[in-house]
Amino acid sequence: MKIKKNIMNKNIICYELINSSGFQVNILNYGGIITDIIAPDRNGNLENVVLKYKDFKSYEKNICYFGAIIGRTAGRIAEGKVNLEGDTIVFNKGDDIHQSHGGIVGFDKKIWDSKVSVEKDRAILSLKYLSRDGEENYPGNIEATVEYIVTEDNELIINYSGESDKDTLLNMTNHSYFNLSGNVKQDILSHLLYVNSDFIVELDETQVPTGKLMPVGNTPFDFRGSKEIGKDIESDHYQIKVGSGYDHPWILKNGDNVKVSVYERNSGRALDIYTDRKAVVVYTMNSSTDENELYIGRKAYSREAVCFETQNPPIGKNNAFLEDSILKKGEKYKAKTIFKFYTKG
Repeated sequence: MKIKKNIMNKNIICYELINSSGFQVNILNYGGIITDIIAPDRNGNLENVVLKYKDFKSYEKNICYFGAIIGRTAGRIAEGKVNLEGDTIVFNKGDDIHQSHGGIVGFDKKIWDSKVSVEKDRAILSLKYLSRDGEENYPGNIEATVEYIVTEDNELIINYSGESDKDTLLNMTNHSYFNLSGNVKQDILSHLLYVNSDFIVELDETQVPTGKLMPVGNTPFDFRGSKEIGKDIESDHYQIKVGSGYDHPWILKNGDNVKVSVYERNSGRALDIYTDRKAVVVYTMNSSTDENELYIGRKAYSREAVCFETQNPPIGKNNAFLEDSILKKGEKYKAKTIFKFYTKG
């Protein structure tokens, strides 16, 4: 195991966490952004399996949140306001009718303090950020920590933690865009996807939760048996129309078993995801408004990657699911997700 440190400029550092077989994860201290996950195919060829910009300046805009830590709260907050302990809190919204992914300047655009360590079977990058009381109108000073661990088993483990001096909201995730073909050889429509879930969170026409759960049975959202992502993505189901594809929270079954599994047949790459969060937002990159150039020399196209945002459900209409984002004063927030890469076939 080893960690390399590359100075991008005065304040920005890229950390390379590498195991003995060459599996590698590159992470910026800016936004905790994962720029690379270098994983082998069935023939041992190492390639990047996440979307990456060509240069750092694109990350300063990063309208698609490539690879970033999302916080304080992941997803939308309906109308950008909540009622917390009897007080109405109105958050910064930008140009949207809802708050999205933590506000105008969320965790994805902060420089985090960093510390590294290497053990026999793991390399660890720990990032810390103090989010001050009133930032994006969130109450409380929060010391947030995100720990990235790369293991000899080709795992990326992300541990999130935080504590506040006031009642507040905290619901963090990572926003990496996966494409297991390697170096974006093709889109993700033929990737086989399994989601361990019987229900999705129903969304309204503005893509915030209505507060209702919808059974996935006999709908395009049923991935309990594993199927190609593209099989039903053009369905006329009303929830597909709302998201222009998949952009929904699946409510995950309890237990320590695999919550999400993805397989790309040409490369043989597979990914299993384990998490202690209640939901995963599966986003199939349904539009491409980002003009920034990728490392492969062109901009990203729609349906060229898929996000698996492990989190608690976002806050919907009438404060639906609000309780899943509340962090009480003095309580400790802890969350964990494991991305395990392997090959088969």
